[in-house]
Amino acid sequence: MLTWAEHQDEYLDEMLRLEGRGYASIYSTCGQCGKPNPRFRCAQQTCLGLALYCQACVVARHAVLPTHWIQEWNGNFFERRSLKELNLVVQLGHPPGSGCQNPVKATKNFVVIDVTGIHYVDLNFCDCDSRIERRQQLMRACLWPATARDPQTCATFAVVRLFQILNCQGKVSAHDFLRSLELLTNNDGRSPVPGELALRCRACPQPGRNLPEGYKYFLFIAQDCNFRLINRNVGSVGKDPILNDGCGYFVNHEKYTEFLSAHVSEAEISSCSGFQAMFLANRKRVKGLRTTGVGGVTCARHNMWRPNGIGDLQLGERYSNMDFILRSALLNFIIFYLILSYDIACQYGKNFWSRMKEMPEWMTFLVETARVWFKVPNFHLPPHQPACHSPFSFHYMWGAGRTHGETVEQNWEFTNGAAASTKMMGLGTRASTLEDLFGFHNWRRTVAWRRLFPKRMAENIKEGQVHRDAFEAFDSALREAAPEMVVGWEKWVHEWESRQHKDGTESPFELREKVMTMQEIRRKLAKDELLRSGEGDEVEREETPSTFLLMGMEIEESQRYLAIDVKAVANPTDAQAIDFLKRRTALVKRIRAFRKLQRTYMPNLRRFLTAAQRSLWDTEPERNAEAIRLFMPSEIADKNRRVRACAVGLPAVEEELRVGEVREALHALRQGLRTRTMTNRFRLRHCTGQRMLTRGQGVLRQVNLKIHKAKLRYRYARNALTRLKGHGTWETELQVLEDKDGGVASFGVVALGESRRTLSWIWYQTRPEDPTEAELVEALRVEWCKAYARMRRWHEDVVLVEEEMRRTIEYGYWSAADWVTRAGARGGMVEEELREGLAAYAAEQVDRETKTSEGLAAKWARIRERGRAYLARETAAGADVVIPLADEDEAEGEGDNDEEEGPPDYADEGDDEILE
Repeated sequence: MLTWAEHQDEYLDEMLRLEGRGYASIYSTCGQCGKPNPRFRCAQQTCLGLALYCQACVVARHAVLPTHWIQEWNGNFFERRSLKELNLVVQLGHPPGSGCQNPVKATKNFVVIDVTGIHYVDLNFCDCDSRIERRQQLMRACLWPATARDPQTCATFAVVRLFQILNCQGKVSAHDFLRSLELLTNNDGRSPVPGELALRCRACPQPGRNLPEGYKYFLFIAQDCNFRLINRNVGSVGKDPILNDGCGYFVNHEKYTEFLSAHVSEAEISSCSGFQAMFLANRKRVKGLRTTGVGGVTCARHNMWRPNGIGDLQLGERYSNMDFILRSALLNFIIFYLILSYDIACQYGKNFWSRMKEMPEWMTFLVETARVWFKVPNFHLPPHQPACHSPFSFHYMWGAGRTHGETVEQNWEFTNGAAASTKMMGLGTRASTLEDLFGFHNWRRTVAWRRLFPKRMAENIKEGQVHRDAFEAFDSALREAAPEMVVGWEKWVHEWESRQHKDGTESPFELREKVMTMQEIRRKLAKDELLRSGEGDEVEREETPSTFLLMGMEIEESQRYLAIDVKAVANPTDAQAIDFLKRRTALVKRIRAFRKLQRTYMPNLRRFLTAAQRSLWDTEPERNAEAIRLFMPSEIADKNRRVRACAVGLPAVEEELRVGEVREALHALRQGLRTRTMTNRFRLRHCTGQRMLTRGQGVLRQVNLKIHKAKLRYRYARNALTRLKGHGTWETELQVLEDKDGGVASFGVVALGESRRTLSWIWYQTRPEDPTEAELVEALRVEWCKAYARMRRWHEDVVLVEEEMRRTIEYGYWSAADWVTRAGARGGMVEEELREGLAAYAAEQVDRETKTSEGLAAKWARIRERGRAYLARETAAGADVVIPLADEDEAEGEGDNDEEEGPPDYADEGDDEILE
């Protein structure tokens, strides 16, 4: 490898040389008939070599090779052509070159799958002998038909054999194999193929490339660690060096190692007791490992890996590693505003600037202290301490739109597939393999934007209007009744947004009332489990009894929510049916994971189920996901059976968790009832006319849904607690919740039955005195602030997506101009044949970049216009705006599937409920 590394540039020149026609002697005349100015050559260069042929000769030479690609010289570079485009017709049933008396045309787009890709072939069947079936004719030509009747697709025997070997040896699935052939055929999802692999995110702001002069912008960055991409300490740098060190996605290895050598003994652990990523990572065994994982940086809006944004970890998730990787990813990048998403941002940001002063001088960091915000990804935020929830939430960050910060986590799912193959590689081979994987991922993401951006814009316009109408109806009534109060709330929100976690300002999005929640229960159980682990009472594992039970409780809650949504829609549309199917599929996956753990913590479960329960257990695959019984310990009514079915102490752990769940649900119910009362009060007093009353239902529907969910959660958890504890004095505090317990204390509203109405027991536990109107106003304040934030985030995302579309188009034009400059960069220092190859490659990139930007500008024009109309609050962007069917169809395309977009978007409304 070291010997080869000395000749890298030579190898690159030779590859680029092949982009041109080569020596004049091989392109001046046809390689077969001698005609002048031939234009065609075979892309499979082992077939005809590099000689150029006229069209007639290249077609004749491929009479029995219809699945080869042909390259045509257009005067500047080679363009790919299929043999069908060059009028090659394949005749079955006769030797090559002989005619057929009764040819029968196959379907217009007859597909042949081969090792070279997926091809459309102009093919004729033979009808001279009617006894020979079409499938037989294909088989006799070494083509395997996809169907026995009227085949329209077939695969060559060669590709079938190749798949068999790869499937048996490499466990490559049919889906992955076919997908690879699709990418080999067309690696960007459109024709003609656009330019080279994009290393940088085109939609992110890049001064001098896709931004106007003096433009102010946000840069959204996400970073995280992956402990699956480990690497054994095999080989050596001398035998397996890193090629092009620091020129791709990995940081410069030499400088990185030198920096880390000064931080060998560093060991920092997160102070946020609700989240222990660093603590768990540092406990991992590292013996025999060169690398315990990798740290990575992506753009937080587009899932793109940043150049120089990947680095190996040596001992867990240390600040020295992550600081260097972050600085490398932002090296010499001028930043106006930086939003950094990190699952331990609450700890990482504490000494950030003091650590930055210790970085090498060459690692410039061009951003002001006041313009950096640290955020925790939406999905990772709930386990943190309550004090972290508002300051580190994307939901309450001005300018963030619907950014969720989970992009780097989504990217790991794709790269984890390479963990097994790279584990035993040498340092250089592993780096090159992962570089290629990161680049492939970035290119597929770039291709996905073509359809993903219109989808996002359409959703933003639709949902933005809904949330704006709901908020304006809610807000107008409040401002009419108490304008000074609302102005104070608004001022509070803006002041808090400008400071957030920088000075500990009280959040307007939280109630001042403190309530005992499940967080305290979780912390206590985690501490107990850690102590038991240290005393040797149990085997150490990642999944503890409390995490197992919490997984079950979360699944139960998801089942209840899904059941509510399914029941609410009697005749679902196709889109709703697809959404239900996706949610059920996700639930089934979680239930399967739960069942695996259940075999550990409830090993004797089935033996102690009743006959009816065993029947449910056995018919589980036939039931919808929301109807599947989990059989938590509390579902086994008999105490003796429960103890014998479960691991020691498991029912007691569930009992503690259920107490926390009941109290948390009761608190949510009180808060919802207060908000509903105040909302109704202002709505009835100040909303007049059918139109205003109808628009005012938006907020009320959301509040009612939260109340309903809180009731269901309380009842379910209390029933489980009753089965675990039995009846006792605890029921004085946590009583049975009746439907009549859905009212609040009277504050002057006259209603029927007022003289006989009594205050429900649910208010007795709030505090010694009766709840006051001040408490109701506070609940209303929190709801107003959250509704205000929701409206603004949807509005901001329209702005962001419009700008991202513009940047993507502008970057293509910049790249085309850049390739024009590169074309003659080496001047007359190279021989003519190489110069032509270099010029041809550059001309091809200019053509592709220009056509791609022009195509995107035309495709996105309508949806961008609707976005601008929405932002201008014109009639065209009102509630009656209908996104054209074509846009909706495109949104269901490549940019909206699991491969391109990864796991679900966490920036939806459900996160607000978690944080509350």
